[in-house]
Amino acid sequence: MKIHVLQHSSINTLGTIEEYAKTKNYRLESTRFYETISSPELDTFDLLIIMGGPIGVYDYKENPWLRDEKTFIKQAIEAGKPVLGICLGAQLLADILGAHVYENRHMEMGWFPVKAPGSENKPEFLEGLPDKITVFHWHSRTFDLPAGVQLFESEGCKNQGFIYNGRVVALQFHPEVNEDRILSLIKRFGDVMANGPFVQKKEEMLGQSKYLAATKEFMFLVLDKFEKMI
Repeated sequence: MKIHVLQHSSINTLGTIEEYAKTKNYRLESTRFYETISSPELDTFDLLIIMGGPIGVYDYKENPWLRDEKTFIKQAIEAGKPVLGICLGAQLLADILGAHVYENRHMEMGWFPVKAPGSENKPEFLEGLPDKITVFHWHSRTFDLPAGVQLFESEGCKNQGFIYNGRVVALQFHPEVNEDRILSLIKRFGDVMANGPFVQKKEEMLGQSKYLAATKEFMFLVLDKFEKMI
């Protein structure tokens, strides 16, 4: 499988995605929009992953390449490519698919559980995934659900994910994090972290080996599902 990643910040490293690709011996390439504005050709990858970042989906003035990125993502969706969006990536997918992105009532920063909403019509994508898992969050924005099916929710944020057309998956939380990534976020943004019911102290975020192991397993399971779509 050939994986291509869209990155918006040097802080948002690939973490467990890179581990997965190395384990499987898959090709992993990326477009770093903080360095270049060139998008890949659609026929050069099997799976597109859109990473997070500190920008907003409507920040065109500061990031004029955003319009071109959205056009490219839309083309990938229309071409039937499997697509995974994480955090900002999930918000970009929601916007491209016609939903509104806006500030959430609460910031979520740290380890908090998400759960699959109870439903008789459980999406096939959730089969084999845990119904509830504690994952890492680092966001202040959320989105309305587009024309898709909700995947996860949390106490602090109603829409934590969705699946569209069976091949486009959005996850507001960060299943790709490792300890180094969390530490980098804290070092970069720790001084501006707000207080709130879903914002942990720095020491609560670090050293969570149990959560990190479960998150890695979750990420691998998710990527295995994309593997089967190819």
